[in-house]
Amino acid sequence: MAEHRSGKMEEGNDSKYDRQRSCIPAKIAQNWFRHFQYDPTRDSASEVRNILLIIATLIATVTFQGGVNPPGGIWQDNDDGHSAGRAIYASHQIAFYVFLVSNTFALSTSLLVIVCLTYRFPLHFEIWVATASMMVTYASAIFAVTPHESVRFRYVLIAGVLPVICRCVFQMYGKLNNRSMQSPKSVSQQNGALDNSQG
Repeated sequence: MAEHRSGKMEEGNDSKYDRQRSCIPAKIAQNWFRHFQYDPTRDSASEVRNILLIIATLIATVTFQGGVNPPGGIWQDNDDGHSAGRAIYASHQIAFYVFLVSNTFALSTSLLVIVCLTYRFPLHFEIWVATASMMVTYASAIFAVTPHESVRFRYVLIAGVLPVICRCVFQMYGKLNNRSMQSPKSVSQQNGALDNSQG
């Protein structure tokens, strides 16, 4: 009896596995990139938002950690012209400068995505406060570990603010573009209304 039940369970698992395999396209190895792209007919907005939040949170975590604990660690002593608590990687000035600017840009962009995707959600104000506090913490950490002579901090500040500026410019351009597309329609509707009233 037990053998009969286990045989049925194995058959059930096999049929479940066959059903799952049948959902996978036969040529997925050839067109996997196209298969996993966003499709508005298949993917819901909430699923897309959740996936974007996960990706943005992962990027924010990695970049924040990279800024607070720079690659190579920090000096432990004050010998050979370096100061304790400063980044070892900063001895390679150009490479560290590129790292710092790129890392700041990635962190700022990912935090902007998080704030945009949680807009008008419950506790949205708290998310804004936490995001701003995280940026202040990141800025104070990189300021603490970076030798002042190796980096011009105004470029790091520009890298942090640039995603927000770009988003504002895109929003304004979109609104102006919508207005310009709507204005010829409204003029033609007004002309049509005048013709009807005169006729």
